[in-house]
Order: sequence, then structure tokens, then C-alpha cells
Amino acid sequence: MSDFDLVITGNLVLPDRTVENGYIAVRDGRIAKLGEGAPPAAKEIQNCDGCWIMPGVVDGQVHSKSQLGQEGLSMASRAAAAGGVTTSVDMPYDDPQAISTRAAFDEKVAEVRAGCHIDVALYATLLDEANLPETAGLIEAGACGFKFSTYEAAPGRFPRVEDDVLEQAFRLVGPSGLACGVHNQVQYLTDKNINSLKAQGDTGWDAFARAHPPLLEDLATAQIYELGARTGTRAHVVHVSTDRGFELHRMFRKAGHKVSIETCVQYLMMNHEDDAKRLGAKLKHYPPIRPKAEMDKLWSHIASGNCTFVSSDHVSWGLDRKADPDIFKNKSGGPGLETLLPAFWTGCAEHGLSPQTVARMLCENPANHFLIGDRKGRLAEGLDADIVVLQPETYDFDASNSQGAVTWSSFEGREFRVRVAATYSHGELVWDGTDIVNNPGGENRFLRPTLSGQTV
Repeated sequence: MSDFDLVITGNLVLPDRTVENGYIAVRDGRIAKLGEGAPPAAKEIQNCDGCWIMPGVVDGQVHSKSQLGQEGLSMASRAAAAGGVTTSVDMPYDDPQAISTRAAFDEKVAEVRAGCHIDVALYATLLDEANLPETAGLIEAGACGFKFSTYEAAPGRFPRVEDDVLEQAFRLVGPSGLACGVHNQVQYLTDKNINSLKAQGDTGWDAFARAHPPLLEDLATAQIYELGARTGTRAHVVHVSTDRGFELHRMFRKAGHKVSIETCVQYLMMNHEDDAKRLGAKLKHYPPIRPKAEMDKLWSHIASGNCTFVSSDHVSWGLDRKADPDIFKNKSGGPGLETLLPAFWTGCAEHGLSPQTVARMLCENPANHFLIGDRKGRLAEGLDADIVVLQPETYDFDASNSQGAVTWSSFEGREFRVRVAATYSHGELVWDGTDIVNNPGGENRFLRPTLSGQTV
């Protein structure tokens, strides 16, 4: 009889080393054994010699429902699997109403269980002071974190939370051990700058970056960390694009406060000089894409360990929402689930960083951050068999065959160094390198945090 359901051979990316000619053995959806040399017997053996075998990616910032009818959780989960993402952490700013009540959260959980091809964890949010009593119910329902904003992008769906209410929310969430993630943008400076540029008719491709200088991002980052310091709550800034933001994180962390920091792959792989004019509104993100000198500094923080994790900030806006000559009339963000892993791996390789850096930034650290590290984020015995096979290959990325809602990407034509050849969730093949092959849905697709879990 076979001891295992599945054995995959290849170069194993473990937390502390790479095991060449290794194997990973799966039983009942979990990793049962890791080793090197001759693999054990199994019902199925996949010989992936020469490929990298790494943990499934935990994408900590995904907006799958920001445009009603455009994508949704099920389709986003297909794109995720094609990109090597086995756990998607979905943001609460859904169209037309944010997920700020237990009833809305439970409805979204049901959608995950009905139609997703991978595991999904869910953020919740609180909109205002009247909404604060929902906190306990959202935690009980299984929220993996709470998301807030210092800027109102859309009333009711993506509101600004007043500073004193934000402090109250931090105090309510804090005892659970969950993190409060906050969009870092100063409202009055943003409005002032945009109104001034519009009045001058200055609305071209580069106006967005000038309307959002580092000052208004860094001031908000400092405010968020100060709220964490005052309340003792885990304070997390969800997309930092400046060197100073990382220095603020280092300062508060060194002082003993429970702070964390996230950047997105586009801030590491794109820059204003080379990419912003060429791509125009396709590359409109918040925060804006920064100059190359700033991008290079972000890589120094990745290399030194002064970054908690890297995410995609995925949102599938159609190109009709990205085509206005007035940069301010276009939506911010773009698709990223299928490019997060190959793009970040490529960037790490270009900067001389190891596969372990990729696994820490995309897998282990986000899993620990969202309190799911007891099940996800590493190739280790007893953890879920969420596995990605990466084939070494140099190619230009083509978004035309995307599994998501749109077939465009800011990374179109960018040279990548690895291709996602297979994605497994709980030991089941989801993506075979060409198609999604598993059936969607299941009770275990919704991922609750372990509230006593380890944090990073």
C-alpha cells in the first residue's frame, strides 16, 4: 500500500534553506513528510525535478468586489490559483456597501464557501461611531483583521474614519490580537492638491503623482503608528511606497510597539521615470508609483528584513475605467493576482535575494500576520498542503489568457524568470499550468484566524 496520497519532487524552498532533489509527501490534505533523495511510494507522484517547490502564496490585499458585477470572489480565486496564490485575503470595501456588519460578513462567507477554488480569509471594517458595536460580532464571525482608511475614496463603501473614532476602534479590536490595517492618506492635503491642479487644467498622466507627494503618505503613516502606540493594538499600514514610511516603521518597532508594514509589488517593480508615462492611467495606483531612486530604497528594506510582507492590492478595473485623459477621473489600482509571485520572484533574483526572501514576504509572514500561520505559509509537516511548483523560465508576461475578469496588466511584456506550473490547495491540484481543474466551493474554503496565533 502507498503511504501517501501525493509526492512532489523538486527543489524545496524551506524557511531556512533550499533542499535540492527533495520531495514533499501529502496525506489527507496536509504535508506529512519532507525529505531528499529517493521519494517514498504514493498514489500519485509528480516529478518536478529542476523546478522550485514553495508554499502557496498568501496575498494579503485583494479587492475582488470593488466593481459590482465585474469580478467577484469566485473568478478572483481562479486568477489567484493561476498566480500561485492559495490564500486570498479579501478587503471589505465591496460595491455597493462595505462589509461592516455581522450579517454582511456572514453573507460573504457563504459566497466563499459556494464558489472559491482556493482558501479565502476576510477583512472586516467599521465605518463610523454608530458602527462600533458590530466589532465583537465581526471578530466572532471570523474576521482576519480590520481595515480602515484616513481618506474617503467612496462614501459608504470606502469612507474616512474620524481620528477619535479610529482610536476607539483600535481599542475594541486590540484585545483579539487582530491587526488594524489602515489606508495611509491625508484627506485635506489630497483634496487641496487635486483641486489646485484641476483649477489649472493640469490633469495629465503625471499630475496624480504631483498631487500625492510623499508628505501626505508619510504623515498618515506616522498617525497610524501613533494610534497603535497609544492603544497597544497591532497597527498595520497597508501600502507604503516611501523610504521614510519604512523608517517610521523601524522607529516604532524599535521602541517596542506592535507595528507592521506592507508594500505592494508594483512599488518594487515599477518606477515613475520608466513606466508611468508609458502606461498612463493603467499604472495609476494609490499611493502613486514613485521615482526609481525611491523604488531602489524599498528593496533595501526588503533585503534588511524591515518589511512585514508584500501584496498585490489586486483590483480588476476594466480598461473603460482607465481610459480618461483626465488622470483624476480614472480608477486607482489594477489586476495583480497572477503577477504577484512571478514578478516578486523576478525582482528578488535581479537584486540577488534568495528564494527564502520570496517565501517569507509572500507566504510565511502574511500567514503569521493574519494569524493563520499554524496552517499556512510554510512547507512543514502538519501544515496544509498548499504548494506551488515554479518552473524556471524566461518569458515576457502575456495577460491575454488571464483567469480573472480582465485581460490587461501593467506587467504586460515584462520579462519574468519563473512560471507557475502547478498550484495545489490542501494537496488537490487547482491549476495545472494551463487551466483551473478543481471544483469550486467547500466548507473549509473560508479561513478563520487562530486568535492565539503567533504574530510577526
